[in-house]
Amino acid sequence: MSFLPGIFNYLIVVFLVMAGFYVVITQGNLVKKLVGLGLFQASVFILYITMGNLSGGRAPIVTESVTAYSSPLPHVLILTAIVVGVATTAVGLALVVRIFEAYGSVEEDQFHTADLVDDEALLDADTDADTDADAASQEEDGR
Repeated sequence: MSFLPGIFNYLIVVFLVMAGFYVVITQGNLVKKLVGLGLFQASVFILYITMGNLSGGRAPIVTESVTAYSSPLPHVLILTAIVVGVATTAVGLALVVRIFEAYGSVEEDQFHTADLVDDEALLDADTDADTDADAASQEEDGR
C-alpha cells in the first residue's frame, strides 16, 4: 500500500474521467451532460497539475540555495483552460435555455421526437404542394 500516495491523484483522474464520460453517454438531460463535461474537464485539470509537480521542486525564483525548480507552465495552461471551460459551459447553458424555449424540454428524446414530427409535417406539406402544382400544370396543359 506504500505506492498508493504516489498514484492517488491519477486514481482520482481516472475516476473523474470515467464518471464524466458515463454521465455524458447515459444521460438524456442536456444539463446533466454539461455537468458530465465539467467532471471530464476537472479530471484533465487535475492530471496536468499532477504532472507539473516536481518532487522537491520550488517556485521558479532564482536563489542560491534552490537547485530544482518546478515549471509554472502547466499551472498557467490550466488557468487558461479553466477560463475557456467556464466560457464553454456558459455557451452550453445558453444553448440549453434556447432549446428549452424552442421545444419546452431539455430531454434529448423529447425534442428529437418533436423535431421529427416537424420534419414529417414539412415533408408532407412539401409533397402536397408538389402534387397541387402538378395538378395545376396538367390542367393548364389540358386547355
